[in-house]
Amino acid sequence: MHPQTRYCNVCGHPVEFRVPADDHLPRHVCTRCGHVQYRNPKVIVGVIAEWRDGRVLMCRRNIEPRRGLWTFPAGFMEMGETSAAGAAREAREESLAEVDVGPLLMVMNVPYVSQVYMVHCGRLLSERFGPTAESSEVVLMHEHEIPWDHIAFPTIWHSLRQYFEDRRNGRFGTHLLDLTFKPPAPQRPEVPGDDPSA
Repeated sequence: MHPQTRYCNVCGHPVEFRVPADDHLPRHVCTRCGHVQYRNPKVIVGVIAEWRDGRVLMCRRNIEPRRGLWTFPAGFMEMGETSAAGAAREAREESLAEVDVGPLLMVMNVPYVSQVYMVHCGRLLSERFGPTAESSEVVLMHEHEIPWDHIAFPTIWHSLRQYFEDRRNGRFGTHLLDLTFKPPAPQRPEVPGDDPSA
């Protein structure tokens, strides 16, 4: 039973963790009204946005988890969005950038955190971008400038590697990757203003 799921989200009564009739997995079932609460994987959407000179937009995270490490714009998909619309919204929220979101590059299953990543290719529409509450730095980087040892998440690392490989080959495809084990967290670089004892 998930520790945060203790009460019914319909009537507020306690739930029990059991296999409902005609099901095969234990679920959170209300002891009063019988409502079944399903816990499903979260969808993350993102975009690798390229400027006309070949550099891509990178953001240094200003929030946990992995504050101080690097990513491209990505985050949880919202209700009523397509993956492309969500990726464009994340780009605005994390970097103030307007991005023309293109085809899907990567679909990654990450079962150890119950997430599915959908990463698109994209085209940066102008050089107007900058820091936000979520990103302490927003910069354009060539492939050789990417801080590979300070990438926030394995999904970001694999997506960038695939992007540059496809670009060198002159053809972008859609790639599927299953990340089935949790790697060690990358080393976080020093961030100005951080308290090392925190």
